[in-house]
Amino acid sequence: MSTVKIVGRVVLAMLLISWMLAIEVPAAEQSPTLMEIYKVLQTKQFVDLTHAFAPGIPHWPGFPDERRETLFWYDPGVGTLGYGFYAHLYTHVGQWGTHVDPPAHFIKGLRTVDQIDVKEMIMPLVVIDVHEKVAQNPDYTLTMDDVKAWEAKHGPIPEGAFVAMRTDWSKRWPDAAKMANKDANGVAHYPGWSMDVLKYLYEERKITASGHETTDTDPGIATSKDDYSLEAYILSTNHYQIELLTNLDKVPEAGALVVVSFPKPKHGSGFPARVFAILP
Repeated sequence: MSTVKIVGRVVLAMLLISWMLAIEVPAAEQSPTLMEIYKVLQTKQFVDLTHAFAPGIPHWPGFPDERRETLFWYDPGVGTLGYGFYAHLYTHVGQWGTHVDPPAHFIKGLRTVDQIDVKEMIMPLVVIDVHEKVAQNPDYTLTMDDVKAWEAKHGPIPEGAFVAMRTDWSKRWPDAAKMANKDANGVAHYPGWSMDVLKYLYEERKITASGHETTDTDPGIATSKDDYSLEAYILSTNHYQIELLTNLDKVPEAGALVVVSFPKPKHGSGFPARVFAILP
């Protein structure tokens, strides 16, 4: 090949490269700003998954009832302010109403309420609906068939999700006797989780947290024998759970987000929570 041809091809290649570099490549789509996300969220429906708490609500029988005292009312001239205001003194256990159980609630040395990261408070919401089975059998426990049926319909449970068991048991609130559902022998009959399901969710699907409508993770038959092994398992994995949820019948099985919030008592063993879903 002649030198002229070689030079010509080199020049042609250089021109081609220059032309390619001059092409304006569309910039990758930018992520939405937080304000854009906020505006989208404001168009969505929000569902409160939290019971309001007050003295006399259903609770674990070993705990005392809430005490509430009105310290100040709206009468003017209270103290040195010259105007009235409304203030209560609340006395209740951490596990009161819809509440968070941190790992330290059962497992010494694991995380307390104040050590739960705020990024663990907004999650994809997964609702496994077994309320019809519970209506037929109040002692029903969640099975792997229930979980697999959910995944067959919606795909794998996403990592980092909050998984809630819908039983519609919260419709018995605030009747403590109906929530406990004890028989003539004093044995409670209410639904619960199962160990194989919890291990699958926490160890394989790597969810962030779970929750339910009953007072306990374990079914009533187990707690009547002081068996809380399922709750102990969840907390031993250094994850938290939420008890006494409500309104799970008003949210979809998949596609929603859940926000779980609670105060930050230092070394807290538990606290009432405010939980809500954002629907797709």
